[in-house]
Formats: sequence, structure tokens, C-alpha cells
Amino acid sequence: MTSKKLFFEKFKEAAASVLPIVVIVAVMCLSFVPMQADLMLSFIIGSVMLIVGMGLFTLGSEVSMTPIGTHMGAKLTKSRNLTLILVVSFLLGIAVTVSEPDLTVLADNVPAIDTMALIVTVGVGVGIFLMLSMVRILFKIPLKWLLIGCYGLVFVLAFLTHPDYLSVAFDSGGVTTGPMTVPFIMALGVGVASIRSDANAQEDSFGLVALCSIGPILAVLILSFVYPGAPAGGEAEVAAQIMDTVAIGRSYLHTLPHEVVNVVMALLPIVVFFLIFQAVALHLRRMPFMKIIMGLGVTLVGLVLFLTGANVGFQALGVQLGMKLAGMGPWRFLLIPIAMLMGWYIINAEPAVHVLNKQVEELSAGAISENAMHYALAIAVAAANGLAMLRVLTGVSILWIIVPGYLVALALTLVVPPTFTAIAFDSGGVASGPLTATFMLPFAMGACQQMGGNIMTDAFGLVALVAMMPLITVQIMGLIYVLKTRKAEAVPEFAYADDDVIELWEV
Repeated sequence: MTSKKLFFEKFKEAAASVLPIVVIVAVMCLSFVPMQADLMLSFIIGSVMLIVGMGLFTLGSEVSMTPIGTHMGAKLTKSRNLTLILVVSFLLGIAVTVSEPDLTVLADNVPAIDTMALIVTVGVGVGIFLMLSMVRILFKIPLKWLLIGCYGLVFVLAFLTHPDYLSVAFDSGGVTTGPMTVPFIMALGVGVASIRSDANAQEDSFGLVALCSIGPILAVLILSFVYPGAPAGGEAEVAAQIMDTVAIGRSYLHTLPHEVVNVVMALLPIVVFFLIFQAVALHLRRMPFMKIIMGLGVTLVGLVLFLTGANVGFQALGVQLGMKLAGMGPWRFLLIPIAMLMGWYIINAEPAVHVLNKQVEELSAGAISENAMHYALAIAVAAANGLAMLRVLTGVSILWIIVPGYLVALALTLVVPPTFTAIAFDSGGVASGPLTATFMLPFAMGACQQMGGNIMTDAFGLVALVAMMPLITVQIMGLIYVLKTRKAEAVPEFAYADDDVIELWEV
């Protein structure tokens, strides 16, 4: 595919993700939710920046991050040096995580916890568990036992930690597995798995994203014991009223340089790592090297546009819209179906979801169709958004939903094929796409603030619920596949008698 065609493909995917939300918001604001015209105009501008930014970002990360991960994974495996593999995996895990846009958006929204402290904590969590993932691949450790053990530790810490950290911790696990991290980690895992020659090597390359999603949860839960003071409930940030179009333009121009600095600092560790590897070990030819460098440049531009559009246009209107709906008296329960509708369209528009659906269909030899997976995931994510709004309205603890949900998911690991388990736990990051953090979370924060609830305990957790549902859905699809396979094997073949006449033509 040419660069031009690839760009238009990524642009179309980004538009398919953003436009359904824009249409839903526009219908609400033009019919029964009055909104300031200047805020709506800022939202439209932010939508355009989000579409262009997502298109450029996904294009750039595909051209740069995937090749970097593949090349580094291949070089690491050729060294056959376990210490080198673990140290580089740890450092790369941190480097790639701090550049994840969804994590930046989440950290900016968390009150009373320093943004950089939260990002570095999450990055260290990913780095440690990326090392653990390498050990699992090299030493053939079954994924299900690691998942059960690690989530057991998560639940123990969850019941001991301060309640204000719970939802943020589980959200951190959902936002780290985004468009920057997933291609890199998956490519690295495939490269390291190639060191093995057994039949299960390819199967064990799945599950890296699953384990790297646990690292941030544990890291933030541990942070709650050492961070000075518990975070306050906080308030959602609402942009001041913009009086005219010039002020709207100035708000974007004021934010743009700030985001440029943030993105450069976020991408710098990855660039430094790549240049060191290029000089010491990779020695790529001029054309492949320049293509990766240009891809990193496109990633930078896309990320700047994405974060600027999200911070200025999307988050402000998301907060206001949530506040308006929550303030409609008995009609505030519309929050639940509206959030479910948005969740349905967000997951339908995610390009990675379609890849996952095809993967499951191929894995099950057609027993689980692409359409069946598509609707199962859409229903699951819509339900997750509805549960998140129910939490905002009632204040129910996230543990009452997360603990039973993960217990079901972990119980399913004992009865479904290992590959389905790996894909299921990998798919959590697929479901919790960029719009979940940039719009749905501020939407929940605004509603929570209007209801007088605690944002830290009641609004945060939405990303976690969206990331949890595919764990159950994909494994249920795997269980259906197992049952269908057993049923097919149980059907006896018809045996003909020796003197039977078998007609091989139609009458």
C-alpha cells in the first residue's frame, strides 16, 4: 500500500471513530441539552484536530513503532543474553508507555496526584511486567497461572489501599494498552518468541499486552501507600466561557506549544533508544532508517494535534454535557442509555476491534463468526459504559463490579483454550480506545460533579470497566467454540453395511 493510500485509510478510520460521537453530541445539544455556542464551536474544531491527529498518529506509529519493536526484538533474541533482554525490556516498557496519549489524558484529569509522578509510576509498572512477559515466553510459563496469581495480588492490595486510588489504578491498566504501546509490545513479543522452535512459541507470543495491563494497576496501588497524602475528591476542570472566535483561536494557539513540549519529551526516550540501537547493533540501511525517522516525525505531529484537540475541545464539552444531563432532575437517568449508545458506536468504529474479530474467526475455524464477535463486543462495551454511569448516579464502589467481573474472567481461563485467554486479556486495550479517555471519562466526571459525588471514586473506573468486558466476552466466545467442537466430535459417523448399495448420483 502506498503512503498516500495508507494515510487516507488511517484518516478514514479516525473519522469513523470520532464522527459518530460528534453526531450524537450535536443531536443532543440541538434538541434537549442547551449548550453554549462558543463551546460547541470549540468542540467542532477539536473534532477536526482529533480526526487529523489520530490519522497521522496511527500512520506514524505503524511506520515507526512496529518496525522498531520488530528489529529490537530480533536483535535481543539473537544475543541470547537473558540479562540484556530483561534490562532492555524494562527500559523500553517505560519509554513507550510515557508516550502513550491515553495515559497523558488520564493523568492530566487526575486531581491532586502529580501528572509526571503518575505517568512514571505507570511506566515502571509496564516495564516490570514486560520483563515478566519475556520470562514467560522464554521459560514457557502458562499465561493463566500468571494472570490468576497477579490478579490475586491486585485484589489483596485493592482491599487495603485508599478508596480514592482504586478507580485510577484500574483505569491506568486500560489506558496504557493504546495505539503506541500495543504495536510495539506485540512486535517485541513475536521477535523474542522466535528464539523458541517448539509448536507453542507462536501461541505464547500472545498475552504480553495482558500482563503489561496488570503492571500499572499494581504500581498505582503501591503508589497509594507511599504518595504523600490521599488525593482529594477533586472537581472536573471546566473551561472558562469563551466570548468570541478570536478567543477560541487563542485558546488553541496557547495550548499548542505546551503540547509540543510534552510530546517531544514523551517521544525523546524512544528516539534515543532507537538511535543507540541503530549505532550499536541494528545498522539499518539508509532508506529503512529514514522511513522510521519520518514515521516518528509524523507520530509527533499527530500526537500534538490529538492532545490539543482533546484538551481544548473535547474534554471541556464532555464535562459540560455530563453536568447538564446530571442536572435534569428525574431525567438524569438518561445518562445511562446515552453512555451506552456512545459506547456502542465507539467500539464499532475501533479499527483494532475488526482485526480482533477476524483473528477469532480464523482461530475458531469459522465456529465463531466475525459478526458474532462484533456484536458481542459492542454489547459488552455498551454495558460497561452503562455500568459506569450507574456508578456515577449511585456511588457504588467499583470493587462490587470489578471483583466479580475478574473472578468470572479468571475462572473462564481454566476451561477455554489458552490462545482465547491470551487474546481476551490482550483485547482489553483494544476496547478502551482514545475516545474513552478523551470524552467518556470527562463526561462521567462532569456528571459526578453535578451529582455532588467523589470524582476519584465514582467517575474514574470507566476505562477499567470498558477494558474488563472483553476479557469475559472473548472467553465466552472461546467456550462456545469448545462446546461446538465437542458436539461435532460427538456426532457418530454413519456406518454402511457390507451389502448396502451406495448411489453416487442424483436421481
